Amino acid sequence: MSRNSSELPSPTHGDVILNSIADGVFTVDLDWNITFFNSAAERITGISRDQAIGQRCFDVFRASICETACALRQTIDGDKEIIDLKANIMNAAGETIPISISTAVLRDEAGDVVGGVETFRDLSAIEALRKEITKEYTFEDIISKNRDIRRIFDVLPDIAQSESTVLIEGPSGSGKELFARAIHNLSPRKDGPYVVVNCGALPDTLLESELFGHVRGAFTDARSDRDGRFARASGGTIFLDEIGDTSSALQVRLLRVLQEREYERLGSSDTVKADVRVIAASNRKLSELLAGGVFREDLYFRLNVVKIVLPPLVNRREDIPLLVEYFVRRFNLRQGKEIQGVSGEVMDVLMAYGYPGNVRELENIIEHAFVLCRGHEIEVGHLPGEIRLVPAERPEKTRHFGENPLQQAEAIAILEALRKHGGHRRLAAAELGIDKTTLWRKMKKLEITYP
Repeated sequence: MSRNSSELPSPTHGDVILNSIADGVFTVDLDWNITFFNSAAERITGISRDQAIGQRCFDVFRASICETACALRQTIDGDKEIIDLKANIMNAAGETIPISISTAVLRDEAGDVVGGVETFRDLSAIEALRKEITKEYTFEDIISKNRDIRRIFDVLPDIAQSESTVLIEGPSGSGKELFARAIHNLSPRKDGPYVVVNCGALPDTLLESELFGHVRGAFTDARSDRDGRFARASGGTIFLDEIGDTSSALQVRLLRVLQEREYERLGSSDTVKADVRVIAASNRKLSELLAGGVFREDLYFRLNVVKIVLPPLVNRREDIPLLVEYFVRRFNLRQGKEIQGVSGEVMDVLMAYGYPGNVRELENIIEHAFVLCRGHEIEVGHLPGEIRLVPAERPEKTRHFGENPLQQAEAIAILEALRKHGGHRRLAAAELGIDKTTLWRKMKKLEITYP
């Protein structure tokens, strides 16, 4: 069915045709009163034709864009068709239904605008399928298609079930706290407290009191007894972030907790048992700090029971489309917007950028764009100034894979594996964890050639 307004059948004579299609169709006059409502519109909204006709369209649909960016108003006022705009409506049962909208003007025989027509398609099944597919690449709150991260996903439940101390290394913003929280959530201690301490944020004397607590009179401002973070984490998990920034003196006290499972509060000689699992993290390699003489060898080996090493975002570029989609959905919920995604040019810039701040920086970039974006798609002009300077051409040449973030991520992963192994398909397939035939089939489907 053409969306051209001149080819649309008259609602008074085309009822049979319009009632036979799967898409919802309704028309309005210039006062926004509904004048036609087809059978599919009844089915999708749960509102009968008799209830809808004569009512204002925004009273019937209660769509997410009614008050701020009405598609029909834009079409009637600007005489410009809108095609496949994503939005949400609320049906008669109060449920939110994702739809795609297309609009056109209605004209009389003299060519004058007399109203508008809107078709809308129920995307509930498609959205449910998209969520199922996306869930395949989600572990707790961590999203990744990267081979190295997926290997960590495979062993994380086993790590969580143990009581072993875990050391997580990775650059700032790479998601160390997400992995620590996932370990806690999957562990037998999941119902206990989860306590986070940033060891680099406090001076050494304050950090010691913060970790172990103190008794009244232990130092000048200690006017009463106070429990520390280890006490508050009892029965649960304590996450010691940036442990490489601690002093030698504090490292000695931490070593005792790990060895003896006990400590004393500042100013007290009474021993307190530490029923707590320790997860530590560092944005620097502790082995290098050890070699430089700034980290104790005995503490290093106590911490380095199970080590997880997280790659920077530049080494997992196939995750960028997935992360962008995730952040767009999250900021839509937080800010009450209906931004559908980013333009192809924006994705090219994001794929080419170096991300010194890793995943956290990507999240900040999308949040910045949300503040400036007034439409339904993030454009290059909405990005921070320094990001816009990045050449808008991704080396992977994946623009032709379309806007589907899962296809883009899969294509990038394949190209990265092929590049890593000089185009050798068997080695690339092994890197991706699939057989050579599956790789060939995916390359054919995605129209990937290499080199």
